[in-house]
Amino acid sequence: MPAACESVLEDIEDIVSAADLKPHDRQFVRRNVLPKARKRNSQRNAQADDEPPSDSIIPGVQKIWIRTWGCSHNNSDGEYMAGQLAAYGYKITDNSAEADLWLLNSCTVKNPAEDHFRNSIKKAQEGKKKVVLAGCVPQAQPRQEYLKGLSIIGVQQIDRVVEVVEETIKGHSVRLLGQKKDNGKRLGGARLDLPKIRKNPLIEIISINTGCLNACTYCKTKHARGDLASYPIEELVDRAKQSFQEGVCEIWLTSEDTGAYGRDIGTDLPTLLWKLVEVIPEGAMLRLGMTNPPYILEHLEEMAKILNHPRVYAFLHIPVQSASDSVLMDMKREYCVADFKQVVDFLKEKVPGITIATDIICGFPGETDEDFQETMKLVELYRFPSLFINQFYPRPGTPAAKMPQVPAAVKKQRTKDLSQLFHSYNPYDHKVGERQRVLVTEESFDCNYYVAHNPFYEQVLVPKDPLLMGKMVEVNIYEAGKHFMKGQPVSDARVHTASISRPLAKGEVSGLTEEFRRAPQNGTNWKAQPSAEIPVKKRLSSWMALQLPWQQEGSGLKILSVSLALLAVLVMFYYGGMKTEL
Repeated sequence: MPAACESVLEDIEDIVSAADLKPHDRQFVRRNVLPKARKRNSQRNAQADDEPPSDSIIPGVQKIWIRTWGCSHNNSDGEYMAGQLAAYGYKITDNSAEADLWLLNSCTVKNPAEDHFRNSIKKAQEGKKKVVLAGCVPQAQPRQEYLKGLSIIGVQQIDRVVEVVEETIKGHSVRLLGQKKDNGKRLGGARLDLPKIRKNPLIEIISINTGCLNACTYCKTKHARGDLASYPIEELVDRAKQSFQEGVCEIWLTSEDTGAYGRDIGTDLPTLLWKLVEVIPEGAMLRLGMTNPPYILEHLEEMAKILNHPRVYAFLHIPVQSASDSVLMDMKREYCVADFKQVVDFLKEKVPGITIATDIICGFPGETDEDFQETMKLVELYRFPSLFINQFYPRPGTPAAKMPQVPAAVKKQRTKDLSQLFHSYNPYDHKVGERQRVLVTEESFDCNYYVAHNPFYEQVLVPKDPLLMGKMVEVNIYEAGKHFMKGQPVSDARVHTASISRPLAKGEVSGLTEEFRRAPQNGTNWKAQPSAEIPVKKRLSSWMALQLPWQQEGSGLKILSVSLALLAVLVMFYYGGMKTEL
């Protein structure tokens, strides 16, 4: 193998010059490219002319498979990376076997997720696939042995995924792990108006900030996402508006801690939420993401008002992790159990019917039987309808990994005991017979129902009627299970169509400008399509065509300007020649 193919580049700048394109410039087009006529052999096979050779390294013609693990923030990053690659011409495929390159977007919260990530890397290498790594695992520990020699795109560098993929396809190993800053101040991350492919065209995931203000002793995500960095309110509102214009009917706000939003830029979460509800159309809904207890305590009154808003789900995810103050202290959670109870009790009183979801870690280092029993009592008291139970896994490099560990058998038993308690009650039985308003957004895993949510973000399964998808309807609840209810649409009820416009098709790229959509291709309107549908040479010529100045708005003036400039050069050359002769 040539030496160039083995080189590891710590930054893409090692192989591109200052004159090359920046990420924003190359989202849709390639600049400074002039088409060059070439004689064609009329006897050549037409198919061969349209398709690149099997070993082609022409950027933008390969198929890419993307796999994402972890939280909604990570899923949003994956959608953005898919959108940029598709807008550039790559084909995003669901078939890993046919893909030329695997983009693996990792999660570092628990050992099993990283194990799946590591196994996927091994499988890709065995299948001779090109590999690009993303997400929190390589960002937090890029020098791990099994990541050696592989390309990495950092969590704040996702707007440069096209560059990394291009160079990886060429045989280089590229690593972009830097932070985005403005005048020395850390930013929330890549721009929010980048192209993306939503996994569900009806749901937009918006990351309102990255990082957090805590230093939990068990958390590896902090090593990857860092300290709090928030996006400005106006950028978040603009992103929400754009989403509704593309047919979205449900927005999820996400981050490592939504409650801490704005503390680094002089604002706060309630201020953002009031601005967002102003732009939510009738029939659409907003879901708030996870918030830790300390940062919502001071906003309880305002948060209760917002969660009572008809276009905001009365739902909040507040991780408690343990009901023992001593364990919380060892975790460095910066609150006590009384703080958590104050938040929950206040919201239950002021927001009737609110759904409170929480997380619990079983077997944290130093947790005694008495500590665990306090946690069991808390679950028995509140009977959380949504409870995420996690057996403790020591993550490398965290303080908790160095603490004396609870025996594995004890951790496993505590996890089992808590799971049995959680499954001993049915939170929705009393709702059978109710008439509820629900928003239908997706299909169930078994493909037998559509999935909707009522105002408390409780899951309601409804019949698979295509006319219901993306609509807000009223249903009669006739059955309840542990995690869901079943509802039958009411025939005489009003149906709300939340979308301002038609939703994008599944796999369609969001965020493409009208200028790009209408760019001419061979005298016709060029529209974004999956790259496999456009012959390679036509696709490349369309990128070139976008650059020609006379195809842009105000083309006549630009032609005149170019002509005058050429005339001036000729005049100068002529008189310069006369002076030389004299």
